[in-house]
Amino acid sequence: MNAIEFAGDLARLDAALEDLPNQPAVFVLWPKEGEPYVGKTGLLRRRLLRLLKERAQPSRLLNLRHTVDRIEYQFTGSGLESSVVLYEQTRRYHPDTYADLVKLRLPPYVKIVLNNPFPRSHITTHLTRTAGLYFGPFRSRASAERFESQFLDLFQMRRCQEDLVPSPEHPGCIYGEMGMCLRPCQEVVGPAEYGHEVVRVTDFLRTDGGSLLESIAHSRDRLSEEMMFEEAARQHKRFEKVQEVLKLRDELTHDVDRLNGVAITRSLLPDSVQMWFLRDGNWQEPQRFTFEKDGRTISLDRKLRETFAAVAPRKLTVRERQEYLALLSRWYYSSWRDGEWLAFESFDEIPYRKLVHAVSRAATA
Repeated sequence: MNAIEFAGDLARLDAALEDLPNQPAVFVLWPKEGEPYVGKTGLLRRRLLRLLKERAQPSRLLNLRHTVDRIEYQFTGSGLESSVVLYEQTRRYHPDTYADLVKLRLPPYVKIVLNNPFPRSHITTHLTRTAGLYFGPFRSRASAERFESQFLDLFQMRRCQEDLVPSPEHPGCIYGEMGMCLRPCQEVVGPAEYGHEVVRVTDFLRTDGGSLLESIAHSRDRLSEEMMFEEAARQHKRFEKVQEVLKLRDELTHDVDRLNGVAITRSLLPDSVQMWFLRDGNWQEPQRFTFEKDGRTISLDRKLRETFAAVAPRKLTVRERQEYLALLSRWYYSSWRDGEWLAFESFDEIPYRKLVHAVSRAATA
């Protein structure tokens, strides 16, 4: 970060403030005593003048002119960069309260609880180390609940949240009566048979519905070839129902362990963009991508391949992982999103042609 040190020399402070540009930035105000204040702004000089300029008349507005003796600041090129830098600086200086200070809201996920003899699903906002599949992040809890309810209609996995003690005397529930649950609670099936259905569910989520669509399409085509047209029509209706369910997913939702992509935003430097990578659900170090090398314009495709090859995979703690995903989710689903997001299956299968177009759009936005 850049720094302004004036140690009580207010004339030096005023001169430094006048020289600052009105650009988006994250700043840290260091008081003579106590903890620093971390903030972000779209107009740095204007914001600091409000906080530190001498006022002729008394005012109820916060004024830190005689409290602060050091200023640090970092210019940012996009809303995403401002959010990430603010989060990292606040976490650094306020490790116990940073989540509240930056108003960090964790997005919801549909979790398949796999550390249970009879797995089930539920909505959660926290990632954990326990065995499970996390599908998200969703825009809102209502969106996650709507998707969970509809996709469970395609399978016979249980919806109850209790820790089952299977018994023929168990009262069961309406889903079992309707044939929408295998009824492990009443010992109609055992853990092994129930586990096969759970595998179908996890495959459905991991492939974004592809496993079930492929199975239904295969059955439909076979029945059609055998001239069993009524059964083929029923399978086609199932195919359309699955497609309707998949439309309920929000744009970022995916198996988190297989969530890969890159956000492309404006950069502070000309002829460049900032690239923010997500690899297997882990936030990676950003890279600045420039369009020129040694004064010569070079192939974007080749330069992009070099940039991606330079990204060193890193693993985060569970807490860091879910908080960076929260920052990405807030940026992506916001009305102020600036930049492009391109998702892909893996870093071995990057759609470079789409990436070139996305970089070009972000650079000219």
